[in-house]
Amino acid sequence: MTTHTETTTTVEYAPERPARLEWAKHAPEVYKAMVRLETAARKGLDHTLYELVKIRASQINHCAFCIDMHTKDALAAGESVERIVQLSAWDESRHFYTEKEIAVLELTEAVTVLTDGFVPDEVYERAAKHFEEAELAQVIAAITVINAWNRFGVTCRMAPGHYEPGQYK
Repeated sequence: MTTHTETTTTVEYAPERPARLEWAKHAPEVYKAMVRLETAARKGLDHTLYELVKIRASQINHCAFCIDMHTKDALAAGESVERIVQLSAWDESRHFYTEKEIAVLELTEAVTVLTDGFVPDEVYERAAKHFEEAELAQVIAAITVINAWNRFGVTCRMAPGHYEPGQYK
């Protein structure tokens, strides 16, 4: 059980749930392939934009491990707390983001959720206005890769809170 002691009060937090499976240990070749895919997907992308994609997709997928990791990496890279806090409600907080970031966040949500079974043309077209085709392909790859990582994280119930910025780089 985790406890936090303040000047006069001790707060007891719920116990941390152990991971269900250390998937990377049991499927090391898959893990190595994912790392290579991650490296390829981020190539040439703006780091801030890349972290926003990873955080937002992880929020949608409820991947606490990835939210913890990418929030810490974004903060370490100089992203503001305010923009990270507002990210879960970016559509109501558009004034914190550039038009290019908004287009990427919208695309991230469309690719991650696929509610209608496809990415709407208008969402794709808004993103395409901000990127050359090669960079847009990289953005789509980045969104796809974080969604794959999220599936491992939530299925295996990877515990957040232990990651140090840059730990896996």
